[in-house]
Amino acid sequence: MAGYGEDLASVHDAGFLGVAREAARFVAVELERAGLEEGTVVELGCGSGETAAALGEAGHRVLGFELSEAMLRLARERAPGAKLLAGSLFDAELPRCDAVVAVGEVVNYAFDPRSSKRALAAFFARAREALRPGGLLVFDAAGPGRAPGGRSSGFRHGEDWAVIFEAREDRGGRRLTRRITTFRRVGGGPGGGWRRSDETHELRLYAASELARMLRRGGFRVRIRRGYGAEPLGPGLRVLVARRA
Repeated sequence: MAGYGEDLASVHDAGFLGVAREAARFVAVELERAGLEEGTVVELGCGSGETAAALGEAGHRVLGFELSEAMLRLARERAPGAKLLAGSLFDAELPRCDAVVAVGEVVNYAFDPRSSKRALAAFFARAREALRPGGLLVFDAAGPGRAPGGRSSGFRHGEDWAVIFEAREDRGGRRLTRRITTFRRVGGGPGGGWRRSDETHELRLYAASELARMLRRGGFRVRIRRGYGAEPLGPGLRVLVARRA
C-alpha cells in the first residue's frame, strides 16, 4: 500500500492544508496572467483535494491522480467537480492541458518503486508534451538540507488528533527518511479511545538547481521560488515554475 493510510490521511487533511491552499492561489493567478481563466489542470498527488477544489472553484477543469486510497476518498468528497483517479506521477496519462501541478513534495516521495532521477526526467518530458505552448508545470521539491543538520523532529495536535515525526537525512543529502506516528480519536462515548498508527516515508532529495537544469534542457523556461506565497516554505524546499517554451 502507498503511504498515507486512513489515519495519517485524516490528520493531514485536518491540520496540514496550508501549502495546498497557497499553491492553488498561486497557480490560479499564474493561469490568469497567461490568459487561461478556464484552463485544464492536471494535479499529480492531489492528496485530500484542497488544491483541486480551489482550482475548480476558480473555473478550471481539474484531473487529479493520487496513489493513497485514503487520500483519494477524501479528495472525491472535497472536490466532487474534479475527475480524480488512482495513479502515479510516473504512469499517469496526461491529456492536453494548460498546467501540470504537484504540491507537497510529490516529486520526492519514493512510494512508487520506479522513483528515480531518470524517471523524473521522463515525467518532465511527458508534461512538456501534454502542455499547450506557454503552459505551466508547477511543483515544490525537497532538496539537501530538508532536515537541518541531518535530523529534525516535530509535534502538532488538534482536538482529536496528534502527530509526531522524526526525519533523518543521509550524509550525501540525497535521501530523507521520515518516521511518522499519529494518534487519532476513534469512536464515541465510553467505548471511544485513541488509535496509534505508524508510517515510514522515504524521499529522494533533489537540489532545485539540478531540477531547473533538467527542465531547461527539456524545453522549459524556469523560475525558482522559496514559496507559493509571501512566506517561504520549510528548510530545503523550493517551488519550481516551469513554462513550456
